[in-house]
Amino acid sequence: MSGQRDEMELKEEAVRAHYAGAAALLSGFDHAPRIARAQVVEAPAERSPGIGARPRFRSTTPGLVTRPMARPEGVRLIERTLGIGGDDPIVDPVEAVVLQALRRALAVALAVGEAFSGQTGLAELKKANLENRLPADRKTEFSELLAAEALAVLSVFANATAFLLAAHATEETVEIGAVEEVLTDNAQLALHGALWELDQDIAVFATEGPRLVPTVLAFAEQLMEKVKLRAASAPRLEAFTGANYRVEADDFPISGFEAARKARGSTLIMTFKKPNEVVGNHIAKYQAVRLAKMLMAYDFERKLNPFAELGGFIFTFMGDGKPGTGKTTLIQMMAGLLNDYCKVAGYPFRYQNLSIDNVDSYQGKSGQNAKAFINNVMDPAVIGFGTVDDIDQVAGKRGDRQSSAGQQEITAVLMEAFAGANTVVRGNCTFGMFSNYPENVDDALRQRAGARFLVDGPQSREDYIDILALLLGKNHAIPMGEHELYAAQEIKRAVAASFEGHSEPHEEGLKAVWRAVEGRVGALDTIAKLGAYLKAIQEADERFTGRAVKNITDAVKVRAMDFELPDEWMEEPERFLFKSYEEKKAMIEALRQPITVEMVVQEINRYADSEFRYADKSDEVAVEAAVRDMRRMEEAKRRYLEGKG
Repeated sequence: MSGQRDEMELKEEAVRAHYAGAAALLSGFDHAPRIARAQVVEAPAERSPGIGARPRFRSTTPGLVTRPMARPEGVRLIERTLGIGGDDPIVDPVEAVVLQALRRALAVALAVGEAFSGQTGLAELKKANLENRLPADRKTEFSELLAAEALAVLSVFANATAFLLAAHATEETVEIGAVEEVLTDNAQLALHGALWELDQDIAVFATEGPRLVPTVLAFAEQLMEKVKLRAASAPRLEAFTGANYRVEADDFPISGFEAARKARGSTLIMTFKKPNEVVGNHIAKYQAVRLAKMLMAYDFERKLNPFAELGGFIFTFMGDGKPGTGKTTLIQMMAGLLNDYCKVAGYPFRYQNLSIDNVDSYQGKSGQNAKAFINNVMDPAVIGFGTVDDIDQVAGKRGDRQSSAGQQEITAVLMEAFAGANTVVRGNCTFGMFSNYPENVDDALRQRAGARFLVDGPQSREDYIDILALLLGKNHAIPMGEHELYAAQEIKRAVAASFEGHSEPHEEGLKAVWRAVEGRVGALDTIAKLGAYLKAIQEADERFTGRAVKNITDAVKVRAMDFELPDEWMEEPERFLFKSYEEKKAMIEALRQPITVEMVVQEINRYADSEFRYADKSDEVAVEAAVRDMRRMEEAKRRYLEGKG
């Protein structure tokens, strides 16, 4: 992962020179809001000057206590932050972290503002203005440069705050709304306005310790967004946008108004499985291994994966099968592969699972949990793998009265994230949905799974021998007999046979469609005939829409990329991973295979088989439920008549 080119180091001494000014801003100043309306206006409690509201110190000087002189508009962020914990005399670690981050962010922002002033000649104009010798013809330039400096300082402050607190983020999220008090008269006033609004947000939203970091992060993100919009039409920003800075001590890059995300992955604690320890599930295993290697082709500098550009990248997939067929084992295998590859390459890896625990009874909370899950996995600064295990229980089916409001919220968030208007597929992450009962998953959400992994478990005699030997372990002396252990799990051989098995459909409903179309048009060897087959499937199942066709063509493109990146490319990063984006793209293109009719037919059958399987099960479940309801009503009617008679 190559770093940003042509960066200038922002010296540590230049940052620390502004610590005193930053601390003064946090300690307190007066600000009367110009744009925003105060949500909290409160006179401070009577206290000794300069002494915090918490009982950390007790004055022993008689007569020291005086009435406060600060107006209600006074901003004292240190007091505000330390006051969250009530009267506890011990500083909470989270509060300390936030205050340290805010001081550091303010100091970095002021240092960048100072550098901007020096580069643009603003420092000289400020001096001339103080001495009443600013030429009239330069007043416009002066005001524009002041506004530009204010925007740069605000952006860096918000950016640095978000960056420094990223490692302390949790799944807790806070919706604070848009930041309004964005002032651009000068840098000092701009910071006053921003800190005043942050003080207001902490008072309203950070009602308890766990909400402090999410509140500050939400504020920082909103401020960055507002400043970036304002900067789009502001003049004289070239000195800021054209330079790249780095604060070495924090590894914090500054590149104009672009957000710098903390490239850290969470420590993964789970039991990993090797591919040979996954028995059966040949196609699913093969696709999982390939997908893990695809993700590693992501270019952190370009923020794009060549596979996403060329086609064939799996952004979302669904694994379904009976209980006990190996879905969890498949997750463990893929997460283990990605974890190992990322360790070799030095890439940050983040795995997260959205489970039933994220469904909350509070209105809107489930949706917030789902958004946090999506954002964490899609972070462009990491390789991400997100899973939704038992998705039929986590995400509700729209229109289903048995689905809770929280489940419905999660469904809406996942649908928007997986195929919404604002969805950007960079190729740094993938999402897997798993279920024993995919027929209970909302149709539209299920169709957003671009690939289907049938997790059918062990099938052959060899599979059952292998899984028995694997699970028995080594603490026995039972002879193996005539069997080559794990030979049947050799992926390429098993996959070839599995794909060939889809040259014709498996589900009875689809078989009937296949026979009818083949009888009418003959062998499916042209695009026109394949289109006729797709139309016939749609007539048999109205849920088979254009999105289904897109998923099929995506799967075909994946087959065109029907190769594994060599293991050596993962083990020796210089051979592939550390090359430039264009070099990686060329290497992948050289391995790409042409699309064949057989591929298209097999992928149509694979996808349609899964949809027919889901539909049949869904219909059967609905019929059984209706029958149960009728039987209950009949029994109730019988008992009612008996009691009446």
